Amino acid sequence: MHPNPAFRKATHASALEFASQRGFGILSINGADGPLAAHVPFIISPDGKYVEAHVMRSNPIARALTTPQPALLTVSGPDGYISPDWYGADGQVPTWNYIAVHLRGQLQLLPQDDLRGVLERVSDEFETRLAPKPIWKIDKLATDALDKMMRMIIPIRLDITSIDSTRKLGQNKPDTARLGAADGLATSNIGSELSALAQRMREALD
Repeated sequence: MHPNPAFRKATHASALEFASQRGFGILSINGADGPLAAHVPFIISPDGKYVEAHVMRSNPIARALTTPQPALLTVSGPDGYISPDWYGADGQVPTWNYIAVHLRGQLQLLPQDDLRGVLERVSDEFETRLAPKPIWKIDKLATDALDKMMRMIIPIRLDITSIDSTRKLGQNKPDTARLGAADGLATSNIGSELSALAQRMREALD
């Protein structure tokens, strides 16, 4: 997380909301031979206390979870390179603006009997966002196909113990400089979701 307090003003509630809306991140733990990481879709419980997800049974993280372990879920948002020319002011330097949330906690395997419930809650969350498309349900799978899939994956839960977030959007710059950089992003192809990042900069969200 960026150390500048200007970029660290988001509340835990807003950080959780951002992470929930993204619904995809990098889950990492310390393995015997170094860090282990997996890209996972996830949901956050309504009370904000834990994350539910699943991984392949063959995933190194799954094999390492013989006991609960400290873990980090990194959720990244839009990001982009900022040219100093866009600020319209002297003495500026290049930087990179971005939004990110870190959720830390204890990661554990859930009982295999919990898998179907986790799968249903995760798919329902994202299917609901596709309305008015009818929600896809797990019951649409043939029984043998469902059984085969469920043997290959395991449910996991991250009990959240800390939440950190950075929204580096030029809040430490004068409004004219920040808005100039936001306009500059409209001409850029360096980063991801540049139009979304520019909009966030224009709003100067904390």
